Amino acid sequence: MASKKGIITLMGSGEFTATMVEVHKELFSGLPSKPRAFFLDTPAGFEPNADQISQRAVEYFETHVQQALTVASFKGKNRVPTAEAVQIFQKLRGADYVLVGPGSPTYALRQWRETLIPDILVERIEQGGCLVAASAAALTLGRYTLPVYEIYKVGQELHWVEGINILAHFGFNLVVIPHWNNAEGQTHDTRFCFMGEERQRQLEALLPEDVGILGLDEHTACILDLGKEEVTIKGLGGVTLRYRWGERVFKKGEKVSLRLFQIEERKSDADLGGHQAPAEIKNPSEADFAENALLIEKTFLMGLENFKSQEVIGSLLEFERLIWKTDEDLESREFLWQARRTFQRMILSLGGNIESFIKNSSGEFALLTKELIGLRQQFRKEKKYEAADAIRKALERAGVIVEDTLEGARWRFP
Repeated sequence: MASKKGIITLMGSGEFTATMVEVHKELFSGLPSKPRAFFLDTPAGFEPNADQISQRAVEYFETHVQQALTVASFKGKNRVPTAEAVQIFQKLRGADYVLVGPGSPTYALRQWRETLIPDILVERIEQGGCLVAASAAALTLGRYTLPVYEIYKVGQELHWVEGINILAHFGFNLVVIPHWNNAEGQTHDTRFCFMGEERQRQLEALLPEDVGILGLDEHTACILDLGKEEVTIKGLGGVTLRYRWGERVFKKGEKVSLRLFQIEERKSDADLGGHQAPAEIKNPSEADFAENALLIEKTFLMGLENFKSQEVIGSLLEFERLIWKTDEDLESREFLWQARRTFQRMILSLGGNIESFIKNSSGEFALLTKELIGLRQQFRKEKKYEAADAIRKALERAGVIVEDTLEGARWRFP
């Protein structure tokens, strides 16, 4: 492989706002004195205002970044004549700086597949160029791509589509999620690129275990400097690197080794810098809690995998007791909030796996359902209604209807 000396910059949003001006300027400072910079318009190529978006990009760079930006217009492989496409590819081959931004990630993927564009972008990075992928475009660069519009607007089932996976060429096995901390929903959860926490957890469960999530807060840039072998976080927010065994949050201004993000260097959760959860461990009692919580969650997941209902129920009960003990012993409300998120994640994992129990062992499924309803009843008696409701919703997602009668709770299929 050629020398990895270029830069890949991933932006959660705000590529044409004041928050990213200094980031763009810093990226240009490492390029030749008269850099050849292009805006690739494919993600928004289907939109009626695609040319207006491109013009906005050109004006933004001229006014705020004081750099010339030329539009490399490839709105779609069936919308550009062959001769014109060849000219566009030639422009991109000579680019020092390529910016790709808003639009639809899945549309962009369909247009780029079976074209030279992914290979050209890899070539430019290898030869010292800078690729900036923001919002929709950032979604396309990883191993898989989140079909945001199809799920959030159209209502399709949760799924992933293959990305162009430029990141894999440079040693990253990641899925990129911009708008990580989005709050536009106000009355409903739109974090994680409008998916919300429940759907995000289910989506992550669909990924292979070795694939990580790179979450980009809005108005935040994650600069992967392949030449210096370092990652720098710029902008207003942070960047989350998450695997099934743990996660780490990198704050703005932080600079870390590129190896933390790359495939061959990641052997265990310790390689994430010792962070098992996004909350910071501040004292020995919280450290003990983190260790116990991780052990219980691992036991729970093993119980799910091996269809052992007693381990699943026992782990849920044990974790619930741990949360209440933590509520009494620890002062950190943030830490307790993280604990409850973990408990909710366990419930969601259970809901997502009940269908597998049905297929593998109807007897085990009936036993598990009975145990869960008993656990729900116990929570209701203790007025722990949030936990009881989480169990009911998990069963409903698996196609189990829970009915409360005078004789007690009973369950049935629709």
